[in-house]
Amino acid sequence: MFWQAGIRVAGVGAALIIVTASCSAPRDAAAERAGTAAVVHIHAAGTQAAGTGAAGTAAVETPATLVRTARTGQARTQHAVAPAAGSRSPARAGSVRGAGSDPGRIRWHRPHLGVYAKGMPSSYQPVDEFGAAVGKRPAIVLFYSGFGEKFPTKFAEQAHAHRAVPLDQIEPTGISIAQIAAGRYDAYLKSYADAVRSYGHHVIIGFAHEMNGSWYSWGWTHVSPSTWVSAWQRVVTDFRSQGADNVTWLWTVSRVQDQGPFSAYWPGAAYVNWVGIDGYFTSRQDTFDNVFKRAMDVVHQFTNDPVLISESAIGQRAGQARKIPDLLAGVLRKHLRGLVWFDVDQHGGLSRQDWRVEGHRRAMAAFRSADHRFV
Repeated sequence: MFWQAGIRVAGVGAALIIVTASCSAPRDAAAERAGTAAVVHIHAAGTQAAGTGAAGTAAVETPATLVRTARTGQARTQHAVAPAAGSRSPARAGSVRGAGSDPGRIRWHRPHLGVYAKGMPSSYQPVDEFGAAVGKRPAIVLFYSGFGEKFPTKFAEQAHAHRAVPLDQIEPTGISIAQIAAGRYDAYLKSYADAVRSYGHHVIIGFAHEMNGSWYSWGWTHVSPSTWVSAWQRVVTDFRSQGADNVTWLWTVSRVQDQGPFSAYWPGAAYVNWVGIDGYFTSRQDTFDNVFKRAMDVVHQFTNDPVLISESAIGQRAGQARKIPDLLAGVLRKHLRGLVWFDVDQHGGLSRQDWRVEGHRRAMAAFRSADHRFV
C-alpha cells in the first residue's frame, strides 16, 4: 500500500511470502529504488522519452480506514470490458474460471513462504538471511520493477537455483496508462517478455497493482478503470505474442474498499491466473478475517481464481508474535496460494510500524513453529 511504496523506493526492507493466495497495504517502488537504477521511459520504437501520466497526490489511508473498509466494503456491479485491440479473447471478459486454472503451470499443493527484502533484486543475500531467521526456505521472491527496467535474469536464475519462483510487480510510475493501452510501449513490453521467455522457468507477474486505491498514479481517481483494464490486457497480449507462456498473471488489489470498486478493474478471466490481495495488521483488533475476508468475498463474486496474499505484515503494535499463528492459519483455512511478508522497519504511527521479524525472538519462533503444511 502507499506507505510501503515509499519504502521500496527509499530502500528499507524485506518481505516474506506464503503461497496459495491474498493481501493489502500501500507502497511506492520509486522510493526504494532511489539511488539505484533510474526509471527509463521507452517509446514503442525503443527510444527514450519523458513519460507522461495523470497527476495527483497520494491519499493517506489511516488504520481506521483499513479496519472500517475491511468490514463494510460492498461489491459493485461487474463491468464487461472489451478486449484490447489484437488481444485474444478465449473467454468472455468478466466470466468465472475454475480455481486452479493456470497457464503458467505452477502447481503447489501446500502454501509456500516467500520474501521481499531490501536489496532485491540486486542481491539474493537478503532472501537467505530472512529464511535463516524464520527457519524456512522462501519459495517466492518478490521484487518491484520500474517501467523501462530490464528483467533481472541473474536474480531469477538465483531464485530458481534456490527452488523459488520470482514474483515481479511491474510499476508504471510516471507512465501514461492510456499510452500503454494504445500500444506506445509495445516494443519495450515485448523485449521484456522475450527476456522472461528466455529465462525459461515459472515467473509470477503483476502490473499496476492496488489500482483500486488513490495512492498510485495509475490508480483510482487518476486513471479510469476502463483505461487501466485496456492497459492490463495490452500487457498480457504483448507477452503472449512473444510466447512467454511461463508467466502466471497476478491481478492485485488492496483490501481497502472505500475507494475504487474491485470489479471495475477486472480485465476478464482470459487475462488473469491468480488474484493478489494486499493487507496489513496495524492494531491489536486485527485478525485474518477482519483484514481479508471481506475482500475475498467481493473478489469471489466475479472470479474463482486462486488467491495469493501478495503483500502483508503484522506490526509490533498489533501484537506481531501473537497474531502470526492467526495469519498463517487463515491462509491454510482458506486454501490460499500463500502470503508475502513485507519485512521492513518503519517508524511513523500505526501505518508505518516495525514490520520486521528479525530481532524479535517470539515472532521468529512463531514462524518456525508454523504448521508443517507450509513449505
